[in-house]
Amino acid sequence: MGFLLAGEHFHFLPPVSPPLIRPSNGRSWLPPGIATDHQEEVVLVTEDEVVVDEQEGQPLDERGGEVVAGVLELTRKGRGVLRAATVGFRRSPQDPAVSHGAISRFNLRPGNWIEGVVDSGKGGQAQIKKILKVNGLPPEQWMTVQDYSDRDALTPDEQYVLESGPEDYSMRVIDLISPIGKGTRGLIVATPRSGKTVLLQQMARSLGKNYPKVRIIALLVDERPEEVTDFRRKLEGVAEVYASSNDGDIGEHTRVSQLAMAYAHRWLEVGEDVVVLLDSLTRLGRVFNVGTKGSGRTMSGGMDARGMEIPRKIFGSARKLEPSGSLTIMATCLIETGSRMDDVIFHEFRGTGNMELVLDRKLSDLRIYPAINIGASGTRNEERLFPEEMLKAHHAIRRHLTRMQPIEAMESLLKALSEHKSNRELLNKMLVVANAGS
Repeated sequence: MGFLLAGEHFHFLPPVSPPLIRPSNGRSWLPPGIATDHQEEVVLVTEDEVVVDEQEGQPLDERGGEVVAGVLELTRKGRGVLRAATVGFRRSPQDPAVSHGAISRFNLRPGNWIEGVVDSGKGGQAQIKKILKVNGLPPEQWMTVQDYSDRDALTPDEQYVLESGPEDYSMRVIDLISPIGKGTRGLIVATPRSGKTVLLQQMARSLGKNYPKVRIIALLVDERPEEVTDFRRKLEGVAEVYASSNDGDIGEHTRVSQLAMAYAHRWLEVGEDVVVLLDSLTRLGRVFNVGTKGSGRTMSGGMDARGMEIPRKIFGSARKLEPSGSLTIMATCLIETGSRMDDVIFHEFRGTGNMELVLDRKLSDLRIYPAINIGASGTRNEERLFPEEMLKAHHAIRRHLTRMQPIEAMESLLKALSEHKSNRELLNKMLVVANAGS
């Protein structure tokens, strides 16, 4: 079935072979096939059935159930089903149901990580008999947690430092030119074959090394199957990877995207710092354009007038909350693909973020990495992210580099980085030069 037993560490990637759960009747729950959109995969408990087990203090095996954990998905009929994160939210006819009564009582929302006691109900269907925890909290405590959209969003003021070594040039460049903060809504604007995928993977590894408590989620939409495998293998133990490959249907792309983002939102609401690496906004916009019921009005490039509503909401959900919790989204957006629709999608998102990292094909063609156009890249309110004593040095570096052409600027910066073991060392030197010239 692929659900994690309570007590296992569920932050990281699932094992290759999902663990099995053996209910009290001895029947093994093996991962069956993926149900189609037209199948009703779970029979829900009725209102008069037990929703929350009141037998406190009795061992689980004596109560005839085992503890499982999964991500809550609400069906169109309002039913709740726990999906296995270990297999990327794939549908299974044996996924346990969560009753409507429990959903209402505990104010449960899509994407909740639920730990509970599972038992086979009528007809052998799996039911959540007792909810133990919701996103790490007792269910009674979760009831008081506000939706992130009802809380004040703050300007990012705490930087994620990506630098993790002297030769980690790509991450050192980002720290200097386009810093990422907790709550950043960042666009990685990329032409094809400009190194965006490698850059995302490097970001994930640096974040995992420097901030082990941060929850890192990689969301791949309509991606090539081999790319999904590559992400999972290279980020094993670093990030949770959720993906819909391009051999799936539109419904699966939109479902996985929304459930993965809802999952991130629920952790944000309980005060966690979450980073979502989204590849890509372009494909996200395309699948929702096809999957959205037409408004009757088609814009340039074949884009439906309502096709971008959900992608805009997803990207716009990145924020820093008070007193704690942040959701950072770094999303790639493709340009110069030859598609008019891709251009429309890019212009829809341009200006909606608070950080842009622009990759330049001319740099990548010359094998100069990171292929970042320094003059076109930057972060809004970057002064809130840099230490006050280093602002002058950061401004001096940017002024110096933006006078140059993109290729010359990156070569100059890479040379400076190779001569200094850390960004701090380079900034201290620039500060001395800046003070001497003032």
